[in-house]
Amino acid sequence: MLKKMYDWVLHWAETPYGTWALFILAFAESSFFPIPPDVLLIALAISIPKNSFKYALVCSGGSILGGVFGYFIGLQFMEFIGKPIIEFYGVNDKYDYIQQLYNRHDAWAVAIAGFTPIPYKVFTIAAGACRIRFSVFVLASILSRSARFFIVGGLIYTFGPAIRSFIDKYFNILATVFAALVLLGFVAVKYFF
Repeated sequence: MLKKMYDWVLHWAETPYGTWALFILAFAESSFFPIPPDVLLIALAISIPKNSFKYALVCSGGSILGGVFGYFIGLQFMEFIGKPIIEFYGVNDKYDYIQQLYNRHDAWAVAIAGFTPIPYKVFTIAAGACRIRFSVFVLASILSRSARFFIVGGLIYTFGPAIRSFIDKYFNILATVFAALVLLGFVAVKYFF
């Protein structure tokens, strides 16, 4: 079923509605949908590399607004909508851990989840349920989601279609390395400045 959804997402790159589909996919993925928008972002950017940054902006905007929607789900409808979404992804046991992360590191937890392959929707919903400060949530989402999508767009703009296989093959590793570097930067700031 996931493969069919993946193929369905990719088919939008071949239609005149690809940009709208990218926005809607990015919105949905940040609050409930399982397929990450990177798939369609890469397909669209490779089809027209000069528009890579435009597609990254559309993807970022949709993702940030979808994250706000996820936050609202957690804030107002955790019992009726949020918990079933978390159960669907099988991360009930991780939810308590995510709450602890928010209690200790609110913005950093959002930023790391927004950039890495960790299911961002779980963090957006948990952010609302934990009632982290909305302005902190939005700022961390803007920074992390934009960084993620603009890096992909920038690589495709610079290297063209040849970079696709590299991104597809190493995206999770690259995202994890970047997140580790971000964490090390925060630790350095905390202890040395």
